[in-house]
Amino acid sequence: MQFTDKVSVAGTRQTADGYLVATARAVRTGIQLYAGHEVGKPDQEVVRVYRAADQVFAQDSLQSFSHAPITVDHPDEGVSAENWKALSVGEVSTAAKQDGQWVMLPLILKDAAAIKSVVDGKRELSAGYTCELDFTPGVTADGEAYDAQQRSIKINHLALVDRARAGSKARIGDGVGPWGAAPISTTDKETITMSDALRTVVVDGLSVTTTDQGAQAISKLLKDLESSAAKLTALATDHAAAIAAKDKDLAKKDAEIDGLKGKVLSDADLDKRVAARADLISKAKAIAKDVKTDGLSDAAIRKAAVSAKLGDAAIADKTDAYIDARFDILVEDAVKDAGGADQFRTVVAGGLKTVDTAPAATAHKAMTDHLSSAWQMKKEA
Repeated sequence: MQFTDKVSVAGTRQTADGYLVATARAVRTGIQLYAGHEVGKPDQEVVRVYRAADQVFAQDSLQSFSHAPITVDHPDEGVSAENWKALSVGEVSTAAKQDGQWVMLPLILKDAAAIKSVVDGKRELSAGYTCELDFTPGVTADGEAYDAQQRSIKINHLALVDRARAGSKARIGDGVGPWGAAPISTTDKETITMSDALRTVVVDGLSVTTTDQGAQAISKLLKDLESSAAKLTALATDHAAAIAAKDKDLAKKDAEIDGLKGKVLSDADLDKRVAARADLISKAKAIAKDVKTDGLSDAAIRKAAVSAKLGDAAIADKTDAYIDARFDILVEDAVKDAGGADQFRTVVAGGLKTVDTAPAATAHKAMTDHLSSAWQMKKEA
């Protein structure tokens, strides 16, 4: 595959014979961008081609620079012994050397017209070479991704050109234009012509023209921004849900507090509750004096009194309403047995009390003893 690179001719001087001696750097290491159709990949807009140092500075590659012919512009075909005399205006004078990431070339121009064109400003030097392209993607030691590598680089000629991107309209193949494929993006040592590699992307409604790499970076940033926005939305939703749950818990607590407040009795209400409880216990004991009331609810006290009076069978499987009714009937019966409502009300009001019969028995005995001895007292008189 044929390629072209370009650099500026520098360090020129003329010999006494009128020849022009100069130095130039051509073919560097690193990654260059090529239009996909120029390197046999029409489905790719841009192909990132890597030239490793071990390929650029390989002995065979450097040796191929020696005595390579110099032409004015790139010829339509490679320079050979058959066309050398018609095409060549000079040559690389001695062996090429490494200069950092570049190949340093000492060259000499011998054609007067070519020398004049350099003096007049035609100072770009484009290398025409062949190489093998290995389309195995990878990453350089510096972390740069590439789509293909150049191998077995062999120089055919150097061309004096007017434009920085010499051969930009060239195509790969027979009879399709000047020599080889020219890179569309290079280092600051070379003039950059990138119109063929630019893309237009829309960012927040604005059209932005950038390189393929720039478009990829923008796309990644937009995706990251979209992902961040989605995460922020999710966090906001979760936060709102947590706040709503907390508000629900607080509302429940407030309702419980209000319920407890409603159960707090005033002093007057408490007095009424105590009086009603005492009245219920008195009625229960009037029905059955040995009934146990401690720790029982009001309904349980009624049930216990009825059960104590009538037996468990009388209230088995009975409703609370039935038991309450039987309790009220038994209370009425207790009042009648006590001799009337007034006496019962008195008993209830004063509370049930156990009557101590001992003092009455003592008084009765004293009275009978007195009567039995009363005749004696009269006789003595």
